[in-house]
Amino acid sequence: MEPALHVRRNTVLLAAVMAVNSAVLQLVAAVSSLTFVLVTGFEALLGLGPAIFLTASALTALPAGRMMDRVGRVPVIAAGFSLGTLGCLLTALGTRTDSAPAVIAGIALVGSSGAVALLVRTAAGDMYPPERRARGISFVLFGAVFGAILGPAVFGPLFAGKELEADALTVPWLAAALLSVVALVLALLVRPDPKRIGELISGSGPTERATTSLAQIVRRPGVVPALLAGFVSLGVMASLMNLTGYVVVDHQHHDQSDVFPIIGAHVLGMYALILVVGALVDRIGRTPSLAGGLVVMAASCAGLVWAESVIATAILLFGLGLGWNISFVAATAQLADLTSPAERGKLLGLNDLCAALFAASLALLGGIALESIGVASLALGGLVISLLPLLLILRPSFRGPAAAPRSYP
Repeated sequence: MEPALHVRRNTVLLAAVMAVNSAVLQLVAAVSSLTFVLVTGFEALLGLGPAIFLTASALTALPAGRMMDRVGRVPVIAAGFSLGTLGCLLTALGTRTDSAPAVIAGIALVGSSGAVALLVRTAAGDMYPPERRARGISFVLFGAVFGAILGPAVFGPLFAGKELEADALTVPWLAAALLSVVALVLALLVRPDPKRIGELISGSGPTERATTSLAQIVRRPGVVPALLAGFVSLGVMASLMNLTGYVVVDHQHHDQSDVFPIIGAHVLGMYALILVVGALVDRIGRTPSLAGGLVVMAASCAGLVWAESVIATAILLFGLGLGWNISFVAATAQLADLTSPAERGKLLGLNDLCAALFAASLALLGGIALESIGVASLALGGLVISLLPLLLILRPSFRGPAAAPRSYP
């Protein structure tokens, strides 16, 4: 007898995982650059902290996706949050002892954990049929809205009135470790494994192994535009988000505590409207959604040239998150539509590998450009990079299905 699917319960648990994880990622976005600079003293390489995080995320994404296809979603998600806990503890130790190796290792482990957490959307895609898949993914990602509230509530007071020194970051990183443990426990409560639910929905067996290579999967109609929009949108969003803390403190001359409302607004943009976005993507189709999200991101990037106040920066970061939301949900839904449960993890892992490497490169180059040219370099670079994929995405020969197609068996 097959187990009860418990889709609703699993959706709530995975949404809670995303809520806790998004709170941790707000700390990473706000202080990873500052943590690296304060411990190492290398201001010219302020983008190296986020680059380490994103590179570790990239190197983890594809192996984690393959492992999800092999052993299931829950064991890999749990292992990811275990790495995150250790990474936060190492980073806290590094800030306390001024140990650059500990900070570098800690940020790298947190990056690996972030890659696995992002693959939670694979589990979300497993649990819903194609015609409701974008909405199902949006239900799980909606949990991060609560993380937008949790992050500032937990970390904001820990920075209020503190001198900007490395040891002032110790307690926030310890708090992030505790939150990672909470996410680990929530993930372990998800049963049955979403991969099994996906197998039941698609009619495939639990022992099925994907024999199709990634190269063959990528050649399926609709995969290339989804991959392109997915890794560009995530790359631009993640690189700018991780440099925001330094921009706000060093270039706009605001207090460190002002970073968290801005990052909170960004996370709200990423997830607050995601239930509407999920329904919209299912209704209007994947390709228009991919293009529309990139246009919103481009406009938000351009506005950073003129932003000086906390409110203006928060509004633009909200727009950046919203544009990513639209493109990301559409890309994830299309990639899930075009794969079986035994193929889904590795294709989404490939997407995340490309996205994180791209974001790491942009963060490193963006940090150098920020110091030598200024904020305009980030704004105009984000504008151009966000719009370039439209040249391919909108070509008829590159488009995928207009609406949710039947999943590959």
